[in-house]
Amino acid sequence: MSHAPLASACAAMLRRDLTLAWRRRGDIAMPVLYALIVTTLFPFALGPENALLQRIAGGAVLVTMLLAILLALDAMFRSDIEDGSIEQLMLSPQPLALMLGMKILAHWITTALPLIVIAPLLAGMLHLPAPVMPVLVYALLLATPLLSLLGAVLVALTAGTRRSGMLLALMLLPLCVPVVIFAAGAVAAAQQGLPWLAPIAWLGAALAMALVLAPLACAAALRIALDA
Repeated sequence: MSHAPLASACAAMLRRDLTLAWRRRGDIAMPVLYALIVTTLFPFALGPENALLQRIAGGAVLVTMLLAILLALDAMFRSDIEDGSIEQLMLSPQPLALMLGMKILAHWITTALPLIVIAPLLAGMLHLPAPVMPVLVYALLLATPLLSLLGAVLVALTAGTRRSGMLLALMLLPLCVPVVIFAAGAVAAAQQGLPWLAPIAWLGAALAMALVLAPLACAAALRIALDA
């Protein structure tokens, strides 16, 4: 297969999904509003003590981001399954894994990227020191696509079931624990003035592996779920 038609198909798929997401702008705003509301509640629940808020800021923002992404994860392939787009992709000459990779990228751009943009604001509300902000952003830039890739595989596995949101949460949360631990560890190390590159490197290695394996697993899971 020539590279030019394949690149055009990938660009068309990404453009299609971004256009559809833009038409449903309210869905994009929901995770952002959720993250803002949850982060605002921490000072009310724990009190206004700056030292305490600084200590929990990194972990609180990361967990809030995880839950906000989880809210939108269930809808990743739902409309495409309902309108038959996934079946058309399976019959197309382009590799299904690559097309699904474009869909996962579009979902990350519309769901996680706005959260990363407001992450410094959320961390500032919890008095995270300014020098630590770049480390938090680096961690989110690696952790959020990894969560989207892991979530896409589980969404594909539960594609044939109705009301799979709770099942998806139960399956995904244990897989998210190592991601949150490494990301929060990098932020905590930066707060204490310790080296923080090692946790970031582990996240990068996990992301590189997921970029290769997750779309393939997602394609195989969708084939099994829709053939069942």
